[in-house]
Amino acid sequence: MWSQVLFWLCAVGAVGTGIAVFRVDSMARATFALLASFVFAAGTVLLVRLPYLGALVVLMMIMEMVIMVVFMIMYMMNPAGLMPMSMVHNQKAALGISAAVFVALSAVALLVDWPRSGRPRPPDPTVSLGEALMGPKMLVMMILGLALFTTMVATVVLATHRGRYDRYGDRLDRRIPDDPARGGVGR
Repeated sequence: MWSQVLFWLCAVGAVGTGIAVFRVDSMARATFALLASFVFAAGTVLLVRLPYLGALVVLMMIMEMVIMVVFMIMYMMNPAGLMPMSMVHNQKAALGISAAVFVALSAVALLVDWPRSGRPRPPDPTVSLGEALMGPKMLVMMILGLALFTTMVATVVLATHRGRYDRYGDRLDRRIPDDPARGGVGR
């Protein structure tokens, strides 16, 4: 009973915030609406007893959307992507295509006679899903993830022209920091 109520709350929340992505008038608001939609979708994943996958969706989407908003604040011409703008282009064609895809997918989901498996449910569905998706490639994917993370950190480090301790000298012996813009702490 409660799982059905939670499912429908998550489903309606995911669809509602998904619609909000295209109804709000700024990139930042659209990003946070998309984040909320993914969190609601992760709620449905948690309801089917896949806690690792649900937590992974939440953590990945939070980090991705927050990074996207940070880059909007840094690089967009308008302040923080908050200026009004249209989020939908070619509205009539987009509405027609999305309605047709929705009807087709709904028809497949409701009308197809889905096969039933005679095998018992695995003891840990998350492990089974991980093995089915990655199989023997899990170690490769973990190493690739570390390599990507190292690349991101190295890019940020190389992009800064001043290090963390440059203000106080190589030996940290400067009492007053040498800031490029005057008026900092201690001035």
